Amino acid sequence: MKRRVPAAINDHDSRLFREAIGTVRRLDPVLPPPAAARPAPHPHMLEADEAAVPGELLDMAFDPALLEVGEELSYLRDGYPPKLLRQLKRGQFSVQDDLDLHQMNAAAAQASIVDFLAEARQHGRRCVRIVHGKGLRSRAAGPVLKGLTDRLLRRRDDVIAFASARPALGGTGAVVVLLKG
Repeated sequence: MKRRVPAAINDHDSRLFREAIGTVRRLDPVLPPPAAARPAPHPHMLEADEAAVPGELLDMAFDPALLEVGEELSYLRDGYPPKLLRQLKRGQFSVQDDLDLHQMNAAAAQASIVDFLAEARQHGRRCVRIVHGKGLRSRAAGPVLKGLTDRLLRRRDDVIAFASARPALGGTGAVVVLLKG
């Protein structure tokens, strides 16, 4: 569809328009009405969140202070350079296999860890990950599987080092383990 280009306004058209309109008087500018005053902001959600905190603290099944202290796991066997543990913490070793302990009880988790590490050594895997979880649903004893994993790995002769995983690999809910080659 073509656009119509308006014709140029000539003096005759201007005179006809002024005659048809008649006399014109200028209007004084009108100021817009003042805007209604806005109420001051009130942090309703902040107040609700703050009011809910005491009740939530009473409902926790474990003491959160126990999780804050020593939340990250880390271990290096005597006789190995500290650089090895730093490299492990930085994620400089490639994880070759992993085991997830979620939904297991302590006995099943312990047996699974033992079998998993034996299989890893048998297949020549040097770096593995064990996902133990953060223990958020544990009772007053705190994270059961996390503590079990820590104790079990420290006692094994084939474990050189372990450290909590990087956030992308599970963070404090998992450990990356370096095994003897």
